[in-house]
Amino acid sequence: MSSPTGPAPGLPVRMPRPRQPGRHRRPEPAAAPVGAPPLVLAVPGLPDTETRSLAEEILSIARSELPGLDARIGYVDADGTAEGYPSLEAVLAYAAAQRAARASEAREAGAEDGAAGAWDQWPPAIVVPLLAGPDNSLLRRVRQSVMSSGSAAELTDALGPHPLLAEALHVRLSEAGLARADRARLFTVATAADGIILATVGGEEAVQAAGISGMLLSARLAVPVLAAALDIEGDIARAADQLRGSGSRNLALAPGLIGPEIAEGLADAAAKEADCAAAAPLGAYPAIGKLVLAKYAEVLGISLQPQGVPAH
Repeated sequence: MSSPTGPAPGLPVRMPRPRQPGRHRRPEPAAAPVGAPPLVLAVPGLPDTETRSLAEEILSIARSELPGLDARIGYVDADGTAEGYPSLEAVLAYAAAQRAARASEAREAGAEDGAAGAWDQWPPAIVVPLLAGPDNSLLRRVRQSVMSSGSAAELTDALGPHPLLAEALHVRLSEAGLARADRARLFTVATAADGIILATVGGEEAVQAAGISGMLLSARLAVPVLAAALDIEGDIARAADQLRGSGSRNLALAPGLIGPEIAEGLADAAAKEADCAAAAPLGAYPAIGKLVLAKYAEVLGISLQPQGVPAH
């Protein structure tokens, strides 16, 4: 089993910016505390090179925001036999054994209580699911992997709803020519949609959560947005009919999804069902990496405020 604590060979690494000299240098970013547990990104879907690149880019963003972060990838649906695609269960078991060994070494070395206690104050790992919203089926599989690993790792909630997801959705729509890129400058696009279907997975609970991001997106674009589930039969078509019934004529489908959590082609099929264009999934948009890190920091109880900047 591989136990990646960094990117796979050949993949780009987002490195922290070098510190600028002088009195007007930028504040230094916060750093991971000594003894902090690894952040384990739980990646759904069948592992492949595209999924690995996506996950590595997201963790690269997180590392750039918190220097010293130990970030790893665990695949929810991997069997642990393929090199470079470790299962979530195996990654957590390894992290727990590694942490226990380091705590033991610290005690045997006669380290001060504070130094030795750094390995005991937090869980052996913090698992952040790579999910934009609550999907009980996927979260249940993640939870089962945590339990099967024998680790006391802590599992966070999904990344959304969150205002940063509305920002990411807006950007993806503008990249596809389906929304204004900048409302403040009133930049218009000839093909801009006048109604948005925000697609998610996870049933009614996920639709309700996506609805919050949908309201934020609607405020940004000044067009109606309806959330609908790809895994509820007819839900996308229902949302399309409702939008057209209220006067929208040029619809667009915005996947409120990161990507790996759905089968390839599912969003495109839904767009065809609704007879509309579709934006790309959220993917490795920078806000995703920041949200992953925020979930991790919340469990640790640490601030991500850059050093030298007063908290407000």
